[in-house]
Amino acid sequence: MNYSTKQNQHSEKTLATYLNELDAKRKTTHLGGGEKKIAKHKSKGKLTARERVNLLLDFPNESIEIGTFTGDEMYKEHGGCPSGGVVVVMGKVSDRLCVIVANDATVKAGAWFPITGKKNLRAQEIAIENKIPIIYLVDSAGVYLPMQDEIFPDKEHFGRIFRNNAIMSSEGIPQIAAIMGSCVAGGAYLPIMSDEALIVDGTGSVFLAGSYLVKSAIGESIDNETLGGASTHSEISGVTDYKCEDDTACLEQIKRLVDKIGENDTAGFNRKPSQSPKESISTIENVFPIDRTKPYDMLEVIHRLVDNSEFDQYKEGYGQSILCGYARIDGWAVGIVANQRKIVKSKQGEMQMGGVIYSDSADKSARFIMNCNQKKIPLLFIHDVTGFMVGSRSEHNGIIKDGAKMVNAMSNSVVPKFSLVIGNSYGAGNYAMCGKAYDPRLMLAWPTSQIAVMSGKSAATTLLQIKISTLKSQGKELSKEEEKELFDEIKAKYDDQLSPYYAAARLWVDEVIKPEETRKYISLGIEAANQNKTDKRYNVGVIQT
Repeated sequence: MNYSTKQNQHSEKTLATYLNELDAKRKTTHLGGGEKKIAKHKSKGKLTARERVNLLLDFPNESIEIGTFTGDEMYKEHGGCPSGGVVVVMGKVSDRLCVIVANDATVKAGAWFPITGKKNLRAQEIAIENKIPIIYLVDSAGVYLPMQDEIFPDKEHFGRIFRNNAIMSSEGIPQIAAIMGSCVAGGAYLPIMSDEALIVDGTGSVFLAGSYLVKSAIGESIDNETLGGASTHSEISGVTDYKCEDDTACLEQIKRLVDKIGENDTAGFNRKPSQSPKESISTIENVFPIDRTKPYDMLEVIHRLVDNSEFDQYKEGYGQSILCGYARIDGWAVGIVANQRKIVKSKQGEMQMGGVIYSDSADKSARFIMNCNQKKIPLLFIHDVTGFMVGSRSEHNGIIKDGAKMVNAMSNSVVPKFSLVIGNSYGAGNYAMCGKAYDPRLMLAWPTSQIAVMSGKSAATTLLQIKISTLKSQGKELSKEEEKELFDEIKAKYDDQLSPYYAAARLWVDEVIKPEETRKYISLGIEAANQNKTDKRYNVGVIQT
């Protein structure tokens, strides 16, 4: 898929076009290695990764997927790696919220690419920060050997998975692993370092070295089933705890195990019965222009996301380029920090551009974030930001200090933070609005979003000016036609990287979602965060106000 072509047509598209593209990409991605690979996989009596996950869940439609587009358009020279070769879902199993990680054996036999490791670590991170059980459905050939140098040795590579297994055990986070296919070499440690391990008879196997390597290394001739099959590990070695007849029986056993897990003390986030927004999300296109250069009222977007369309603004008349206020999403109390995209007039009479963070709005946001920490209210940041205001007036007003104050308050926030990118998320504005580097519990994006240092046009203009200056210093000049050609070339390359799918492929965002899915993702995210009781209190003295 050519992202840049899409982005160049950005202003000509409708929201329906974006959503249709999202549906089409999901459908293709859900096929994993393709229909032929799926047929071969099922001929062995095995369910696909997504079928396994759906059978495990109480209500699949109420779950959320993480990283659907991980690896999208990457590793083409190796045949691709849709969804990073692993499916990650958060949902209810036996009425208990869990993270489920299922290897997709139709993608290179479930082998681990570099992005596969990153996605698995993200799944474990979600389980750790929320203290919720994690279930591994293992069916993997291990490290993808042609890229072993990018997945094996470093701090956040393959070995970090096993380190996290040990850390979670020490923190009392339940881990259940089902060996539903191949489980080889270093990968054999993942299920066995979990608290309980199940294995499917006839298809599940686990060993440090397969029969061919055993023959090569020590000259022993043995078949894989005898070496490390279900009977061997359930009756001889005692490595596995439960031997299951088939995939379905294995998943039913997992449900029974989860059903017996004790409850955590909750964090105590406030929740009341959910109410639908008065303003329907189906009318979002009426108030949210696809053309990213057009101003609009962010308040209208918020009214379509929050319960009963009620939003209590904090400092409504001050720092108007950012909206701050309290609301509920699916009953959960939230504090919302959102970029205002309409042009507003400051108290000094200055017209402020939409989507730009000014000194007063940064100051207001910092104070609001501290209030939410004081009152134990989770935070939702809604991005449509081009950055902080520049120029002499802003510099003289101390924009750097006020911006640093906002970043400081957001970074030190101890309540759960969630980020939603609906439009632009550029430069330091991305950072201040709780970008990926600032540990949002979930980082979500609508298909209309763009994430980069700056817009494609701005970047191309800047880079072109540098190029022209360099050539002039060498006594060379470009014609107007050559300048335009170079500008278009730079912009096309840069626009390619603005796409939310480019970000999702690299896990800069956890998921690209439809506007109507926003409430479900945020609600389930807060429910997960509520499973982790914390006694930490926010130290307001950290912030210089």
